[in-house]
Amino acid sequence: MDYLTLKTIHVLSSVLLVGTGFGTAFYLFFANRSGSVAAIAVVSRLVVKADWWFTTPAVVIQPLTGAYLIHLAGYPLDALWIVASIALYGVAGLCWLPVVWYQIRMGRMALAAHEQGTPLPGRYWHYARRWEMLGYPAFLAMVMVYFLMVAKPV
Repeated sequence: MDYLTLKTIHVLSSVLLVGTGFGTAFYLFFANRSGSVAAIAVVSRLVVKADWWFTTPAVVIQPLTGAYLIHLAGYPLDALWIVASIALYGVAGLCWLPVVWYQIRMGRMALAAHEQGTPLPGRYWHYARRWEMLGYPAFLAMVMVYFLMVAKPV
């Protein structure tokens, strides 16, 4: 595969990764603040689907295409911007894994509460706070990765 095609795939998958992550977080964040159990149940279910359909494939595509781009371009693997990008991608991933776990459980709790006509349990809100707190460093790490990929500072 030629460099330009591979770079296009890499850029598009990065847009899917960060865009889906930010978009789903935005909607669940505001659905949570709406207080509507029905809205939270719908949005949380869709957030989980979006993660499986868009984020997960992009999480796999990013390092594969990135590694091959580094190889094709001849960049040294010990370049600071590459090492920092990999480390920040790892930070984002370490935040994302528990976020997915929380989202799945939050979705189940919201659906159960909606079906039973009950308020969300306290555990839901505990998970929601942790979900939100993990989202901030993950998003900031990915913004810094974008900067490093574009600027390639020495």
